[in-house]
Amino acid sequence: MDDDAAASSGDRWVFGYGSLMWRPGFQYLERKTAVLHGRRRAFCIYSVHHRGTYERPGLVLGLAPGGAVRGVAYRVAAAEWPETYAYLREREQPTETYVEAWREARINGGLKAPVLVFLSDKAHPQWAGALTDQQQADLIAGAKGLSGRNIDYLRDLVIHLRDEGVRDQGMESLLAMVEAREAA
Repeated sequence: MDDDAAASSGDRWVFGYGSLMWRPGFQYLERKTAVLHGRRRAFCIYSVHHRGTYERPGLVLGLAPGGAVRGVAYRVAAAEWPETYAYLREREQPTETYVEAWREARINGGLKAPVLVFLSDKAHPQWAGALTDQQQADLIAGAKGLSGRNIDYLRDLVIHLRDEGVRDQGMESLLAMVEAREAA
């Protein structure tokens, strides 16, 4: 089904740029590469739930303003949408750190289509903003939350970006820094 047919059928697209890329957790009809312009992948959200705690925050990815980000888009059947949306709200919004939005993405290098995306809320208290690599590594190293160790989240990101054909030198360098801190 092409993007125009998906829109006319009521099917919807969900954009993933972090763990949704490798662990969507919902049923979908198809998965395609996608690019979202005007936002970039960044460790810019303090995690007090999934990868850290209030006492010892970690960091998770957000979509910070600027640049472009390559991720994946999942086409969800109209009949599955209410259940999928409820799941995504529970998963992505435990502390309401993101702003849900529909943005246009280029799917599979072709047509543009609206995708549901969770954007970083710069007004939220968990917004970490532009941290240095050193600050990011210090926060990620040793942090652990309900979904596991923060370093595992970063490692999964690097591995899955490589699987998608993306070599993100910044994320790979950050992983090396965190591994060195955890080994010390």
